[in-house]
Parts: sequence; C-alpha cells; structure tokens
Amino acid sequence: MAQTPKKTLPGHIAAALAGSGGATDSAGQPWAGRALPDGQKYHSFEADDGAADARYIGAVAQLVAGQGSEREVVAALAQARVFIPIIATLAEETVSANGLVSDKESDMALVTIQAPDGRRALPAFTNVSALADWHPQARPVAVYAARAALSAVAEEAQMLVLDPGSDQPFVVRRPAMWALAQQQDWLPSYLDTAVAAVLDASVAALGNSAVVSIFATPGPGIQAHWGEKNEPSRPPVCGGGAGPELEVKITLEPGLDQMALEAILATLQDIWARNEHFARVVDSVQIRLQQQASTS
Repeated sequence: MAQTPKKTLPGHIAAALAGSGGATDSAGQPWAGRALPDGQKYHSFEADDGAADARYIGAVAQLVAGQGSEREVVAALAQARVFIPIIATLAEETVSANGLVSDKESDMALVTIQAPDGRRALPAFTNVSALADWHPQARPVAVYAARAALSAVAEEAQMLVLDPGSDQPFVVRRPAMWALAQQQDWLPSYLDTAVAAVLDASVAALGNSAVVSIFATPGPGIQAHWGEKNEPSRPPVCGGGAGPELEVKITLEPGLDQMALEAILATLQDIWARNEHFARVVDSVQIRLQQQASTS
C-alpha cells in the first residue's frame, strides 16, 4: 500500500504550535501565578447576563409613550450598569525563537466618537449585543453609568451616547453627564427657574425697551428620531437628542435695524456666558426672534 505523503502545516501555524504548552506565553511571560485566588471575583458584575438595565428600559418606554421625560431616563441611569467599549492597541511586538510574531505589549484604549456637531462623545451600551453589533472587536467592560460619565469627563468628551447605531440611541448632554458623574440629580435647563431668572435679569441689565419679553422653552434639539428606517411616520421622542436643548424666545419691538438687533443679541449672550449657573447647566442655546404684534 502506498504511503500517503505527510502534509506540511503553514509556517505561522507550526510556529504557534511549537511555542504552545510551555511555561511562558508567546511574549515570554510566565503563566505561573496568574490564577485568581479562591473566591475572588473577576469583576462586580460576575452574575450579569449582559441585558439592559430594567429601570432604564422602563424609563425609555415611558418616554416613548409620552408619559415620561428625559430627566427620568437620566435618573434611571444613576444606578444602571452599562458597557463601555475598549479596544486593544499594539504598543510593541516581538518575534519568538520559532519565528512567531506576537504582541509583547498592548494598550487598552477607550473609544470615542464624533457627534454631528463636531464635539467628542463617549459611546456606552446598555447591553452586550448592542456593543457587539456596533464594533465586533471591542471588549465590553461593565461599569455603572456614573463611572462611564466620569470616564467621559476624563476623556474631555462633551456627551455620553447610549447605544449609538441602534434604533434607540440616547444622548446624555454635558450638564446631565456631569451631574451623573457627580451622582447628583439633573434638572434640564428648560425647566430650571434659575435659568429663567438669568434671562429676565439679562433683559433688565440691557436697559433697552426694544426687548418686549424673553422666556425659555425646550429646544428642538432634545428630540430623538428613533426607528426612522423602519417606521418613517413615527413621531420624534421628546428627549435624548443631540441638538440645542434650550430655546430662548425673544419678542422685539418692530422697526429694529440689523445693527441694533445684533448689538442686543451680542449683549444678551455675553451676559448669559458670564453667569456661572447659566454656563454650567445650559449645554446649547437656540434663539428664536419674533416681533410684537401690531395693535393697530
């Protein structure tokens, strides 16, 4: 009977097999001593099944139904577990005696993304499946949402984006993100009476009767458009959007020329920017101008 020729393994596989089973890994680091002590947990979420936090899901369902608010969704995040994506980046590689190229050193890096307005954002995911769909090579690291917000602040990100790329992304803007990081309650700027007081005071400081009235309302930027691809007629959700969250409506006397109008707006915005509370709790502003209706 003829003898079957022996097959030769590809070089990189042969090198990997030759280097396996030894006392060290492919980078020459000993395996000994790597086992965790008895009873020690890998992390605080060892029994976690990777599903989304029930409180967060409930708050989002209320928001979609028009019975909740984005404030309640952020409040639900205060005790929620999320996953942040970590990517391994090669810092140094080495070649073993068998010719196998392997990682000698690698760094684990947080992933940040760019929001539509150009600002930096940290992605976080409510469940493992959403993260895997977004970036299959990313490693999910379970943390409390407050810790994720702290990481976003450390990365100089201006917002935290939950489940980007999914049918229901939710944006936690800078003031809410900072409140979450400090484990404080968050009050949207459009509901903050102190913000309304700053607006009134700015008109008084202006000393110009051309401004008839000023008041704040929720901006169109808070609206999140979920499920557009599959449900084009679905109305927007009133919370979780990335745009301006505060709309300032200013009623003016008729007859102002462009130069006078620009001077008024520049003065008002300067007063708002110099107010510590306003600058801290307002992420972005949209101004809407309207003329006082004629009485004749």
